[in-house]
Amino acid sequence: MAGSAIRIKKGDAVKVLSGKEKGKTANVSRVLPASRSVVLEGLFSVKKFIRPKKAGEKGQIVQVPRAIQVSKVMLVCKHCGRPARVGYRVDGATKSRICKKCGATI
Repeated sequence: MAGSAIRIKKGDAVKVLSGKEKGKTANVSRVLPASRSVVLEGLFSVKKFIRPKKAGEKGQIVQVPRAIQVSKVMLVCKHCGRPARVGYRVDGATKSRICKKCGATI
């Protein structure tokens, strides 16, 4: 799908539609347009094993957030508080995102 823009931005509240965290709401901490995925705060974290770099140093197990496909999340409107599709409204030179349920600017 080359050319289609991601309608979700950093800092947006989204609801997870599928996966192990289905039904939960979280904020977007990072958007990865090349892979059409987003990283959510506090969700979809996995354990990563880090090997020791030097002699005498210990290895570690750390929690790392993983990306989820943008098609598996839905933007939550700030005004009506419900998950909604995103539309666009162009007023002169400005382009703004709108909620398809209540029509408010996001």
